Amino acid sequence: MAEARGGRPIAASSRPTGGDKAMMGNKRYFRRKKVCFLYTEKIDHIDYKDTELLKRFVTERGKIIPRRISGASAQDQRRLRTAIKRARNIAMLPFASES
Repeated sequence: MAEARGGRPIAASSRPTGGDKAMMGNKRYFRRKKVCFLYTEKIDHIDYKDTELLKRFVTERGKIIPRRISGASAQDQRRLRTAIKRARNIAMLPFASES
């Protein structure tokens, strides 16, 4: 911290505690579990030729959206990854954005 670098010591009251949400009172925060899009739409087969489906799981910069954000199950995320990479190799999806 600042003490180690030789600067002025930081007052204990101004240090970040990391418990900002705990300070807000007795309110409990409930985060809803994400639901797999493929499961809700009853999509059994993920095909690399279905670019409209694959574009939902790729950012505008060309990165594959992680499972914790997309809500896909682990098995579906692996199948999506394989399909996206196959579609990129035959130029159906871009590897990166235009800009």
